[in-house]
Amino acid sequence: MKISIDQKQQKFLFHHYKNNPILTPTDWPYLVNAVFNPGAVEIDGETLLLVRVEDMRGFSHFTLARSKDGKTNWCIDSTPTVMPHKNSREAEWGIEDPRIVYLQERQEYAITYVSFSKGGPLVSLMLTKDFRKFNHMGPLLPPEDKDASLFPRRFKGRFALIHRPIIRGEAHIWISFSPDLKYWGEHEILIPTRPGWWDCHRVGLGTQPIETSEGWLIIYHGVRITTSGSLYRVGLALLDLDNPKKIIHRSQEWVFGPKEKYEYTGDVPGVTFPSGAIIDKETGELRVYYGAADKVIGLAIANMKELMEYILKCQNSDQTYP
Repeated sequence: MKISIDQKQQKFLFHHYKNNPILTPTDWPYLVNAVFNPGAVEIDGETLLLVRVEDMRGFSHFTLARSKDGKTNWCIDSTPTVMPHKNSREAEWGIEDPRIVYLQERQEYAITYVSFSKGGPLVSLMLTKDFRKFNHMGPLLPPEDKDASLFPRRFKGRFALIHRPIIRGEAHIWISFSPDLKYWGEHEILIPTRPGWWDCHRVGLGTQPIETSEGWLIIYHGVRITTSGSLYRVGLALLDLDNPKKIIHRSQEWVFGPKEKYEYTGDVPGVTFPSGAIIDKETGELRVYYGAADKVIGLAIANMKELMEYILKCQNSDQTYP
């Protein structure tokens, strides 16, 4: 197998924030079991995390946490910010794993998330302008489907959605298109699993797609099932700016994964699950917020310039197999 990237370089693309975990159940103003997998957005210089919160029944809802620097002094809503929609059967067992993008043409934020229905997990959408009032648009795609995010703009008049259905037991990352955010078609596999590799059993979207001058940066999680459990680690891909169905580059190695105690001590050990990202435009610092062991929230930090240099050196997706 030919490896063209300096492996020592990739080990240091991301580093753990020194004061991880940044948010834990003990920080919450009410009794909860776990806080993890947050969507992230920056508004007026303030970082907002829409946090998945699991209650003591095992059902999840969302609570907002705010910070001036995105690292410390979090202000957490005293009560749940978003509960499962009362008038719908789509989320009888809770809501999970939000991803957030700003839709410029609509002047509002789109939040894709998982609704856990009796039929299984499905992808739902809600819209908001202020993270206080939420317009629930309902499910977009049927079960079983997870790990979804819209792109922040259209492509040839169509919205694009990354998601991860389970089909024939296979768990690849897919992309679909819609003219109106309601009816979705042109479904196709975007990022497949790689048999035998670190991401051989499941892949799923991590953070929302990040637009760069070189393409759409996709941070995704890959799963390898071992005799002691599943390992959730993180990889990168780069999509064409104008045609998000086209992969330009994909990392061979994982670039981040569990190694700290809080990433192994929790409800699901061995999990690093990225779900929200923010770039500091002045410094080029990329902050990736992730769920650790399905229990707490960690922060991984990288330099965007170094990250892009790395992914641009990776082989194209059709050359990553041995």
